[in-house]
Amino acid sequence: MDVRVRYAPSPTGMQHIGGVRTALFNYLYARSTGGKFILRIEDTDQTRFAEEYVRNLYDTLAWLGIEWDEGGDRGGPYAPYVQSERFELYRKHALELVEKGRAYYCFCDEERLERIRKIQTMNKMAPGYDRHCRSLSPAEVQQNLSAGKPYVIRLAVPLEGSTRFHDQLLGDIEWKNEDVNPDPVLLKSDGFPTYHLANIVDDHFMKISHVMRAQEWIPSTPLHVIMYKAFGWDYPDYCHLPMVMGQDGQKLSKRHGATSCNEFRNNGYLREALINYVAMLGCSFEDGRDMYTLEEFGRLFRMEKINKAPAVFDYKKLEWFNGQYMRLKTDEELFALTWPFIANSGVLGRGADENSEAARAKAGLRFADETLLTPTAAERETLMRVMPLVRERLHFLTEAPQMVAFLFAEPAVPPAEEILPKKLDAAKTREALVAAKDVVAKIGGMGEEDADALFRAKAEELGIKIGDLMMPIRMAVTGSRVSPPLVGSIQILGVDRAIARIDRTLAERFPG
Repeated sequence: MDVRVRYAPSPTGMQHIGGVRTALFNYLYARSTGGKFILRIEDTDQTRFAEEYVRNLYDTLAWLGIEWDEGGDRGGPYAPYVQSERFELYRKHALELVEKGRAYYCFCDEERLERIRKIQTMNKMAPGYDRHCRSLSPAEVQQNLSAGKPYVIRLAVPLEGSTRFHDQLLGDIEWKNEDVNPDPVLLKSDGFPTYHLANIVDDHFMKISHVMRAQEWIPSTPLHVIMYKAFGWDYPDYCHLPMVMGQDGQKLSKRHGATSCNEFRNNGYLREALINYVAMLGCSFEDGRDMYTLEEFGRLFRMEKINKAPAVFDYKKLEWFNGQYMRLKTDEELFALTWPFIANSGVLGRGADENSEAARAKAGLRFADETLLTPTAAERETLMRVMPLVRERLHFLTEAPQMVAFLFAEPAVPPAEEILPKKLDAAKTREALVAAKDVVAKIGGMGEEDADALFRAKAEELGIKIGDLMMPIRMAVTGSRVSPPLVGSIQILGVDRAIARIDRTLAERFPG
């Protein structure tokens, strides 16, 4: 059997990490088996549908490097791949089930349905339709249709027996039919299909061989199997993926932190880190390895390697991956990645109008890793010199602007209490800064080890720890506790400018 899998999101919100994992696992399974990965837009929920969500879907998959073989805006042999363009197909097959006696017309109005819901709630009964119209005679049905009475089409769920299906991960699953959602709507009164009808019809006609989706869809699967059998079709192999949970054991949500792919992208995560972490979220690969490329995942992925237990999303582990991938970047690659964040931050002191929100919107820029600004030769030269220094310190691309800001503008002198080391008073801190000027003046062309030796010797001479000497210098020269390694920072900034900043700090915070 040719493997054909699909990612079929409803464009009613931004792509979140759970959806990304579903898309990724389907993509990897297709690649590992030589199959096809199909992208389908399930836009039957028009009340929450928005074009921006469709665009976000394309943006997200493109950014992650997840390429689909059919569907979306690419088309294919089973087009269209957008459900709102397939309504006649759904109506035809809903009526087919009516003709087979496996579905029926329901003429109950909203007032009656609401009354049923209230009675069920008051009596603590299970929710669901009471099957009132299932017993209408053919004459009564025809009379209502002739009168133009509004209707929906409902599935006639078997009243007895059970429905069984096999899950590739969880094994055999069996549901009593009396526990299946009672006679759900397949075709709404406005002619729109419900999710259940459209999903089954599309999977059949697009020849989907395997359905990989979250375990929250398990209660719907018996219903889907009943529908397949009603049509006389074979149903696909199912694999219900474990849920993604927060550290508190609850389903991952915004209260745990970033959840949408947009947030991760704008917060300075690398696509490689997100792919690497999400691919391993509830799935195991080769022992002894942590880092893989998307292509390697595509070769190694096996459905039997998916864990049954819920996967816990660990932001610290993802941060670790992000830092590791930062270290692997060349200077040129890291410059290209950090440049938009640096340019958009304003630390360069230029481009506010050229790169304004209005200008960015007009140009179609939507993310923090996009900018309209082009580096000048001087900016590029400075930043390329500092890339080797920031590489070891960066955890997120968003940290880059603060780390390099001191190279492009005079930082404000920090308050004295921020400059003082914990074990030094103002007098000793002043002494340390004055003595540091002599060392700074000598390190312009030195190697890092030789420069460090000079600073250590000076700290010993002053009777203080090396950290208590370096921290006030760092604050004076960069204006921040967060900066690249100090020796390299001073050499890029220039010895004269560094000494001038120490003098300004002494004058404003520790006058003699």
